Amino acid sequence: MDDLRRLLRDVEVFAGELPVFDPLIAPDTPSELFTEWLLGALEAGVREPHAMTVSTAGADGNPTARTLILKGVGPDGWRFASDGGSVKARDLTQRPFAALTFYWSPLARQIRVRGPVVAADAEESAADFLARSIGARAEALVGRQSQPLADPAQRDAAVEESLERLADEPDLVAPGWTLYTVRPESVEFWQGDKQRRHTRLVYLREVGGWRKQLLCP
Repeated sequence: MDDLRRLLRDVEVFAGELPVFDPLIAPDTPSELFTEWLLGALEAGVREPHAMTVSTAGADGNPTARTLILKGVGPDGWRFASDGGSVKARDLTQRPFAALTFYWSPLARQIRVRGPVVAADAEESAADFLARSIGARAEALVGRQSQPLADPAQRDAAVEESLERLADEPDLVAPGWTLYTVRPESVEFWQGDKQRRHTRLVYLREVGGWRKQLLCP
């Protein structure tokens, strides 16, 4: 344990040149600043900047987190999708709130989104499903996400069967597939600093708009 502790302490963080973030000139809405940062991450070559940790909690209050792909962002919020039988879908039925976390290590940037979650209608959810790759659709049609798996060969056979179904019915949509929108109550933008003088700007939703607030590191 002592060796591991020393190893972790010696891991370099905030390597290389970091971007400058001036919160005084940040745009009026968090979706605008998020888009700026996302495009900057893509330009900087950050791998999979649209990957985010989605945290939910069930009726017992215990949190669960997993990494998903962002489906879109706009004035209404941040979007992701899930199978209707998944743990996250059950959590959101019981407690329709979520937290999203983006972390782009090369830029020392982190974004945290918190708020209630709203499910899209069946038409929008179906359109999202049909936009997925055929392999992703085949896997989703199998269902049983997060359930015990006794034999991987059975799973593979089920996926092959789904692929055959999709060849015959290309517009087939997995029952329960749902597109969700996190409608943020707060969005924090965190810019790391080598001297640990991190810059933290949070947008807080108020009646009629957003209030910006700096936070201590």
